[in-house]
Amino acid sequence: MTSTFREKHFSKRHIWEARISQLLDGFVYTQKHGLAKGMRRKGGLGFLPAFLSRGDDTNPEYLFFMNLDLEGKVVYDIGVFEGITTMFFSRRAKQVVSYEPNPGSLARVRENLRLNNVTNVELRDRAVGNTAGSITLTLDPLMPGAASADNEIASQMDSGDVAEKVEVEVVRVDDDIRAQGLPDPDFVKIDIEGFELAALEGMREMLGRAHPNIYMEMHGATREQKLENVRNIVNFVSDLGYADLRHIESDTPITRDNSDVAAEGHLFCVYAAG
Repeated sequence: MTSTFREKHFSKRHIWEARISQLLDGFVYTQKHGLAKGMRRKGGLGFLPAFLSRGDDTNPEYLFFMNLDLEGKVVYDIGVFEGITTMFFSRRAKQVVSYEPNPGSLARVRENLRLNNVTNVELRDRAVGNTAGSITLTLDPLMPGAASADNEIASQMDSGDVAEKVEVEVVRVDDDIRAQGLPDPDFVKIDIEGFELAALEGMREMLGRAHPNIYMEMHGATREQKLENVRNIVNFVSDLGYADLRHIESDTPITRDNSDVAAEGHLFCVYAAG
């Protein structure tokens, strides 16, 4: 089942790169390209030239982030993995609040932030959802960035002897803001393997109050689930007043009627005052 999961969600080159990266796991280097260019890190193959490591400084996601104005702003980075986006945000934003429940990934994020003497990031070792409690994350050790609590995604990788499971705490962002005295964000990035809608539901109060811009990667175990996921997300944010929605990869304006366009890739949501 794990091999099936890899085949469904990753190219052969991606899998090969992951194996090489694990062999060099303790290697500290300076990132040569991408959002963390010039920063020191462990993990990945960012020490290679871009054409050898799938790095691309011209893809739509990279260009979107590079054009963001984050000066003086607060960013929530939900689903951090090894911290590349958090590292990027830390150089441009006033403050970053980052959520990463996977203990192995969280340790790597801490290490990468330490390597760069980053002091404006608050790490939260929690998953984000619509109900406080705990969930079981299932992960493929070769692809820990795809760890998920989504039942369908988990079933694809769960062979019982290869996939790993870890129990993690879940918080609602609305509750966490109150309990921890966190500032409201100006920008929210969400990449949490199928739990995007649950995360949004758990921050409904904040979204209705602060209206931050939202950037999400769309996920789902199957094409049908991705379509359902993006339809539900578009309906949810539209009901909250987010009327300016755009699919990053195609630069297509998204509405309730054409939400399927955004099932693959990234969705950017801006609140429309009045």
